[in-house]
Parts: sequence; C-alpha cells; structure tokens
Amino acid sequence: MFEEFTRSTIAVDGVAINVVYGGDGPPVLLLHGYPQSHAMWHRVAPALAEQFTVVAPDLRGYGDSAKPASGADHAAYAKRATAQDQVGVMAALGFERFAVVGHDRGARVAHRMTLDHPDRVSRLAVLDIVPTLKAFTEVDQAKATGYYHWFFLIQPYDLPERLIGSDPGFFLRWCLKSWGGGLDFFDPEALAHYERCFADPAAIHASCEDYRAAATIDLAHDRADLERRIDCPVLALWGSRGRIDAWFDVLETWRERAREVSGRALDAGHFLAEERPDEVAQALLAFLRGS
Repeated sequence: MFEEFTRSTIAVDGVAINVVYGGDGPPVLLLHGYPQSHAMWHRVAPALAEQFTVVAPDLRGYGDSAKPASGADHAAYAKRATAQDQVGVMAALGFERFAVVGHDRGARVAHRMTLDHPDRVSRLAVLDIVPTLKAFTEVDQAKATGYYHWFFLIQPYDLPERLIGSDPGFFLRWCLKSWGGGLDFFDPEALAHYERCFADPAAIHASCEDYRAAATIDLAHDRADLERRIDCPVLALWGSRGRIDAWFDVLETWRERAREVSGRALDAGHFLAEERPDEVAQALLAFLRGS
C-alpha cells in the first residue's frame, strides 16, 4: 500500500505523528476513523494524488502515531488537540492552507479544525457522520443500541480497556464487519495493519480516551461554538445502508452548522472509502476541484 508515497514521522509539540504523503498539486489532508489508521485511504489516496498532494497521517493514539498520556479531563484526546497535531503536520510539510477529508473520528477532528483554524481549511469533506453534539443530544433507544460502542468506550478506566484487551482482534473485526458490509471488502494487508496497531494496549487505551473526550470536553467545546458556522464549502457523503441514513437528514443537519453544503448517500455501509473507493474518489475529486 502507498508504494508511491513518502513515509515519515513528524513531531508536533512533542507528539510523533506517522504520515504518508505523495502526489502533486493543491494539498489535501485525509483523516481516518476508528478503529483504523491511514491505511483506510489506500484505495482512494492514489486517485487523488494524480491531481493533489495527498497527506494521510495516523491520528494521535492510533496506528503508528504516538499515544500521549491523558488526564482526568481527557484533554489530550480532545478533537482540539488532535486537530492541532494535524495543522502542525501540514505546516511542517509546507502547507498553510489545505482541504480536509475525514471519515468517522477523523471527520470529527476535521470539523473541529474548521472551527479552530478557519484560515487553514479551504474545503471540508465529512464521511458518514453528523456533528458529535447532534448525535449525543438526540439519543433514543435505537441510536443507543446502534452506537453501543460510544457508551461502552466512555466507561471509566480500565473497564473497556480490559474487556477489549482480552481479545482485541475479535473486537476490531466485530466492529469492522458489523458497521460495514462484512470483512470481504477489506484488503488483507490493510486488515493486518489494523489488527497489528489495535493490538497495542496503548492504542486501546488511547482510543477509549478519544471517545471519553467526545462525551466530555469535546461537547463543551462544541456548545461554546454553537452559534458559529463553517464558512468553507462542505461535502457530506454517507452510506445508504448505514445508521446515519436511517437516523438523520444528513444534509439538513450539516446545513445547521455550515453555510454551503452538498453531498449524497452512496450504496455502502460505514466504511465508504473501502466499500466504494471509486465512487468516493470521484466525488472527492469533483468537490476538491470545485466542479
């Protein structure tokens, strides 16, 4: 995977971020979701790299990036902190302004980035999410059942860590197959990468901290910015066979938070970039070109 890309480690305020980058043209930052790594973009990034400079890092706490220690306020894994990492990565590569594409947790980081660093983000694409505050404030039995992992992972240390750690490969594969369309569409090399990285107890703890932050400090940040709107163009893509499509009017939800929103559902579950890579690449290319 990523044979034509350069691999590097970039330190941002003492946090080592693993990253691959390649291509030529305007810069695009790709942010992955849970429980994955930059490898989720391996089918999309090469197509984008034909027209753009593509940067695909591992978020702090995930993949081969550092897993900083966290505290009682979970601020080390707030989307604000994670977004700051990625702004630093782009600056280190010479990019002060860039487009951002995020899936799942990475889309939540990207959303926060557009609010904290509006001068840095030229365009925002979010894959298969609605804003965190919206998701938490409209919980009912169906959503709590579908989003069971949100409420499991935010339990106090070290309950989820111990339970997941007893068989991390099983938990990871359960998440992948139950949120998407099974395991068959995952490339074996990518799946092996996810399994290797997720088996690290530090990664399990960090990912729990990511979710604990989402249920605490991230909500405080989101409520403080409730009256703000995203100024740059936003593209929302989601899976028509996933939970988001059943529970939310995705475009109208994002229009509550942004001034210019477009997008559509794809015939997929949650993992769009691996279930429908060609469609995702085509939609992103059109959006990134402004066409």
